[in-house]
Amino acid sequence: MGRNVVRGFLSIFSSDVGVLILSISITPILVRVLTSAEYGNYAFVMSVLSITMIVINAGIFDGIRKYIAEQRPDADWDSNVFAYYMQVGLALAFAAVVIILVVLQLGVIERLFTPEFETYFYILAALVVIRQLWAIGRGTLMGLGYEHISEPTKMARWVIFALVGVPLAAIGWGVVGVLIGRVVARGLVALAVFWYVSKYVSLGSVFRKVPSEFPRRELLSYNSFSVILILLTSSLYHVDLILLRTLSGAQQTGYYNAALIVAEFLWFVPTAMQTVLLQSTSEWWSQDKVDTVTDVTSRATRYVVLITAIMCIGIASLANQFVSLYFGAEYLAAVDPLLLLLPGTLGFAVARPIFAVGQGKGELRLLILATGAAAALNLVLNLLLIPRYGTLGAATSTSIGYGSMVVFHVLVARRIGFDPISDLRLGRIVAATLVAAIPVFGLPFVLNGDILELAIVPPVGFVVFVVAAVLFGAIDRSEVNEVRQRLSTVLPTG
Repeated sequence: MGRNVVRGFLSIFSSDVGVLILSISITPILVRVLTSAEYGNYAFVMSVLSITMIVINAGIFDGIRKYIAEQRPDADWDSNVFAYYMQVGLALAFAAVVIILVVLQLGVIERLFTPEFETYFYILAALVVIRQLWAIGRGTLMGLGYEHISEPTKMARWVIFALVGVPLAAIGWGVVGVLIGRVVARGLVALAVFWYVSKYVSLGSVFRKVPSEFPRRELLSYNSFSVILILLTSSLYHVDLILLRTLSGAQQTGYYNAALIVAEFLWFVPTAMQTVLLQSTSEWWSQDKVDTVTDVTSRATRYVVLITAIMCIGIASLANQFVSLYFGAEYLAAVDPLLLLLPGTLGFAVARPIFAVGQGKGELRLLILATGAAAALNLVLNLLLIPRYGTLGAATSTSIGYGSMVVFHVLVARRIGFDPISDLRLGRIVAATLVAAIPVFGLPFVLNGDILELAIVPPVGFVVFVVAAVLFGAIDRSEVNEVRQRLSTVLPTG
């Protein structure tokens, strides 16, 4: 992999690890200061916000990263791209706020939900604007190659949230306190991000008309298709929660959201890879470096399969212990849905970096077809299975929908012009995984106590897996040496 990719990945990955640690630390406190019903309502509101932001963001986060990274020879290209997306983004955000306020004034929210949801939606309106600004600022820095600046602010956001939102919830403000914590945290990091952005692009360009020769139509076309793609992708995350809250109530939604949180731990490496590959491969596609795209993507896919596979068997082995210790005994109802979610979550993890490369080329129509097929399958199965099986039906449906993503996107990748599994070495990965599964599933029968099992099994399983992966050839020794060299070169300058 190229040095820029490695540096960008390490910046994103290290920040994601920090966010994961903070999230792991904060969530158990949050689920204890909120009731299970309040936690279910909070998860529901955040799902509504996420889906709303797909339309409001209109593909701006992906678009600004892609087009700034292309570094076209036009004068003031960076500032013009930034200005265009800021103008469009703010117009969409304020339009959304007006719609939310009108809906509230008409009493729609009060009729559909309980009265406290009106307060939630007023706060949601503020979050829409703040998240839009955050996405534009962060995307600008990433497109310029400054992931080492943009990504640490994610950790800052969680720290501020923990200092504001959790105490407010604990003193009796409940979901309102948590949402206020989100507003304060997002607002402060957005200000910090724009302070950095001002060093590299002209903020004053926002108030000027973008030049007539600027390719608005190209960017608008990309963003239009991006909205559809992101909406379809995000429906895979949120349709199950929204339907479950509607059909089975807040408490069941709280249990199921706990299962999703644990399952999505599998995504922090693939998400980092997906994020950095979009802007990196955009540059390579524009330079017609197809062989580089295939080589980097196929290796990235193999690494994602390796790390996600060992995490998957670790979670499967320790699900009861982790959920009981992390969320509390009340949430043991989340274990069965969690186990059903794992296979599909693994498949979706592998698909993430693959479709980011397609986004980098701009081939969004094919990506929409693939993602649309998975989303349709997911929706139909959730509608069929949730009324009958509740959380287990939601988990089964979502797992199948998640898993179908990797199948559809591998087929589409080959149509686009690259092969993401040309260096997969699936048989060798399976062999290494089976060897690692012996201590991972065996040690809990020998060890006594949840904390002891959680402390010993993961590191032992990981070491056995890495050794087996090298011995079986799932990882080359030369790749281990390359990673060591990259780390020694990149980390001191990051």
